[in-house]
Amino acid sequence: MMQSLPGFRDFLPADCAVRNYIFARWREVARRYGFVEYDGPTAEPLALYEKKSGGELVGQMFTVGATADPGVIKGALRPEMTPTLARMVGARGRDYKKPLKWFSIPSCFRHERHSRGRLREFYQLNCDILGESASGADAEIIAMAIDLLRSFGFGPKDFVVRLSDRRAWMWFLQSKLPDASDEQTHQFLGVIDKLDSLDPAALEAKLGDFGFTLSEVREFIAAPEQHFSQFKEIADDLRSRGLEGYFEIDPSIVRGLAYYTGVVFEVFDRSKKFRAIAGGGRYDNLISHLTDGAASMPALGFAMGDVVLGELIRENKTARIQMEQTIASEQKLDVYVVVAKEERRAAAMVHVQALRDRNYRVDYPLAAVKVGKQFQAAEHLHAEFAVLYGDEWPQVKIKRLATREEQLVPNEELLAHLAASSTLSSRAERSGVEGSRGSTGQ
Repeated sequence: MMQSLPGFRDFLPADCAVRNYIFARWREVARRYGFVEYDGPTAEPLALYEKKSGGELVGQMFTVGATADPGVIKGALRPEMTPTLARMVGARGRDYKKPLKWFSIPSCFRHERHSRGRLREFYQLNCDILGESASGADAEIIAMAIDLLRSFGFGPKDFVVRLSDRRAWMWFLQSKLPDASDEQTHQFLGVIDKLDSLDPAALEAKLGDFGFTLSEVREFIAAPEQHFSQFKEIADDLRSRGLEGYFEIDPSIVRGLAYYTGVVFEVFDRSKKFRAIAGGGRYDNLISHLTDGAASMPALGFAMGDVVLGELIRENKTARIQMEQTIASEQKLDVYVVVAKEERRAAAMVHVQALRDRNYRVDYPLAAVKVGKQFQAAEHLHAEFAVLYGDEWPQVKIKRLATREEQLVPNEELLAHLAASSTLSSRAERSGVEGSRGSTGQ
């Protein structure tokens, strides 16, 4: 039997429900923070990614249009969204008042070995603030990352945002190499990024190339308040929001990509069982670099992938129950129409359409089926009410399935009767069609 490619996913209804739950929370919180959604093409010119990453991502990309024809532009499926954002802002940024607060939920692709928490195709929330250099923007983007995870039911015992600043490390490097080149700076930060993964001997050797010992680096990390004083404003801002306990300064965080220029952060589960849940930082020079100076503005942002987040939700009881209850509520049917007599089907269809026009979730048998089977279907779909069209016509029988309570109602009063139910009326009120309930549906 044909299967999907390794590292790619099928989304059966239950999987799609989880994905939609995650997307809905992402959009809800992003909009709460005043962000607006954008999107871009799935494929971009390969040169855009080469320019952005300096070659770091090229080996991880699915290329497209790579032919022997020199007139064909080589492209790649997007491995991330930031280059597309930079290109779009470079072309149209003047049309928008700054700062820009934009978010997107693109599908991204990495041509690499797949593993737990890392697939070849994944969805990723990207949130960016462009055109603002004040530390308030850094605090805002970090607070948003925290609130995103809180919206899934996680608390300070479940995750932590680890903050750092690449500028402090650049100053540290310049204390030994005052004329360090961009390449040397990038190589040094690459070593710092691997402090937890390389053995001490290897670290000692690599740091020695820059004139440092491992003990000097450890001492620097151990006294962040001396070297990372720029965090005071950010920390005070976050504390004023009541977010104490969700973040900590961790100078070992530098982020691997070369384009970050200042504050960087990564979000981890407290158990350290998973890869980073999210990560990002400030990249003030990237817009200018990718647009050849056509647009220049400070920028910062972060990305949060759906794969690790989904696993974290399933592992956390509180978050998992919240997700399951939300999905169950969203999938619950309001009314199942039972056609007990086929000669009543036309009348039933009038009410089916009238109820759907009022934003109720309604289903019914598409063909003649025994009444018992229809009630089984109603139970399976977790319908709140079953409405039976049978011998009682011109009355209909309304049955609340949870309590088995039954009531005969004249068919012309059905819509008003259902509207009186608090649970059903709240749905129609949210849809903004409350005023349309006056029709009888006849």
